[in-house]
Amino acid sequence: MTDSLRLHSTVALVTGASSGIGEATALALAAEGATVALVARRGERLQALAGRIGERALAIAADLTDPAEPPRVIEEVVAGAGRLDILVNNAGVMLLGPIEGAPLEEWERMIDLNVRALVHCAHAALPHLLAAAAQGPRNVSDMVNISSVAGRTARSGGGMYNLTKWGVGAFSESLRQEVTARHVRVGLIEPGATESELVEQNRPEIVASLALGGFERMQSADIADAILYMVTRPRHVAVNEMLIRPTEQER
Repeated sequence: MTDSLRLHSTVALVTGASSGIGEATALALAAEGATVALVARRGERLQALAGRIGERALAIAADLTDPAEPPRVIEEVVAGAGRLDILVNNAGVMLLGPIEGAPLEEWERMIDLNVRALVHCAHAALPHLLAAAAQGPRNVSDMVNISSVAGRTARSGGGMYNLTKWGVGAFSESLRQEVTARHVRVGLIEPGATESELVEQNRPEIVASLALGGFERMQSADIADAILYMVTRPRHVAVNEMLIRPTEQER
C-alpha cells in the first residue's frame, strides 16, 4: 500500500457488507487503501470477505435493527481502527406488494432496517466523522446513504418501500445542510434495477407478479464504483446525489 492510494490511512464502515452492493463497495474501498469494517448479520460471509481483503478488514456481525447495536459497532470500529472517515449505510430490504392486506410485519421490517437502523448508525457515527473531517489525512469525511429510484417516484405496489426511501432522502439532505460547512459530506445514491438478493426476499406470489423487464440490469460493482467516486472527490467538491439507472430502464 502506498500514499498514491486515494483512501490511504482512512477507515470506512459498510453496512450490509455480506453480499451485493455492500460487498462490492467494501472491496472497492479496500482497493484504494482504506481499512474497511464489514457489518452485517451473516458472520460467516463477513469472515470470508475479510479473508479476501486481508489485514485491513474488520468483520463485525450485528443485527442493526437492534437499537443497541449501531453504537456498539461504531465504538468497536473506532476502538480497533482508531477513527472513522467513511460510513456507507447500505443495509436494506425491499418488500413489495399492495398496501391493502399487506402483512404488517413486512412494513415493520423495512422501517426497522431501511430507516431506523440507518439513522441510528448515522447518529452514532457522526461525532467520529466530524472529528475525522477536522484532521488529516483528508480533512474531510463522508456519509453515503443508499436509497433507490423508489425514493423519487412512488408506484403502485411499493408504498412502504417508497416511504422508507423517500425518508432516507429527506434525512440525508437535512443532515447535509447541517454539517457540510464542517466538511462532512452527506451523499445519496439512488440505484435503479440492480442484480441483488432484494427481489428474492419477497413472497413467492409477489416475485411472480413483478414485471422485471427484459433489459440488462446493473451489477453491484457499478454502484460500488459510484460510491467510490463520491468519496474520493477533492475536499472542496461534494457530490450530494447520484441517480443511477441501467441504460434501458425507462422509469
